[in-house]
Amino acid sequence: MSQTNLEPVKISEKIGAADIEQKPTRDGYGEALVELGEKNPNVVVLTGDLSESTRAQAFQKKFPERFFEIGVAEQNMMGIAAGLALAGKIPFVSSYATFSPGRNWDQLRVSVVYSQANVKIAGAHTGVSVGPDGATHQALEDIAITRVLPGLVVLVPCDYLQTKQATLAAAAFKGPVYFRFTREKTPVMTLPETGFEIGKAQVFKEGKDVVVIGSGPVLYNALLAAAELEKQGISVMVLNNHTIKPIDSESIIAAAKKCGAVVTLEEHQINAGAGSAVCEVLSKNYPVPVEMVGMPDSFGESGEPAQLLEKFGMDAPAIKNAILKVIQRKVKNG
Repeated sequence: MSQTNLEPVKISEKIGAADIEQKPTRDGYGEALVELGEKNPNVVVLTGDLSESTRAQAFQKKFPERFFEIGVAEQNMMGIAAGLALAGKIPFVSSYATFSPGRNWDQLRVSVVYSQANVKIAGAHTGVSVGPDGATHQALEDIAITRVLPGLVVLVPCDYLQTKQATLAAAAFKGPVYFRFTREKTPVMTLPETGFEIGKAQVFKEGKDVVVIGSGPVLYNALLAAAELEKQGISVMVLNNHTIKPIDSESIIAAAKKCGAVVTLEEHQINAGAGSAVCEVLSKNYPVPVEMVGMPDSFGESGEPAQLLEKFGMDAPAIKNAILKVIQRKVKNG
């Protein structure tokens, strides 16, 4: 792979600033649905009594004849979406990720993925940053149960703008797509020119000593940790791995070869998640020391988002510690 594949993309100049714009990622989803509805009459939206929370409400108001309120019946909703897709529609299934794909995984597996039905599944309220809703509503397993399904694309956009771009990209892609987003306001790291392409990771920051390969809004904490370590003479690359499947193996391998040490980062269970996908690539192609930052085999709990990220080790200080640890292992290994 050529070095030019690791050239950084342009991101916000306000990383770390108190006045950086913050918007919920789910707002990007809602705005994209309306844009898609205006352009394509085949786009339809389904939800399980969560139109406001998932931001599907704007589509509901503008295109009521193309909106389907299924109620608290997620298995039925996925089956209906499969039928609509096989009839030529482009259905977006909107719910909390604990319910969809959590509660309707069987219908996702057989009715959608096995049939390669053109269904787009939007999983909202992922990660512990859901906050006070607690463990039952904090999806921490959805990447694991979706990336295992053959032919299902899995996306984890990093902020409001990229969630909007991912929604548009999902609509243009022919086949089933799952993408997850969060609840609270999070920093808008990207710019319109940052771009988004399924299957293509993005370098948010150049570096040579260690690479943080992260997914989702928690990636912002990696940028904060990298800035602090830069003052200590440690050069940290930050790679936005927004597509878990099909994963960008080439960029991951190139980053590992350049840096020699890797930290994975996700707001999801460490087991079988995005970090595991990265480790699968490296173990087969270019093994290096890896530290994994994510949910440590635990359920979440009620609390403020920032407090929960700190408690479970996904804030900037925890990422900084993981970086220092993996560098020590790199040096020890020679």
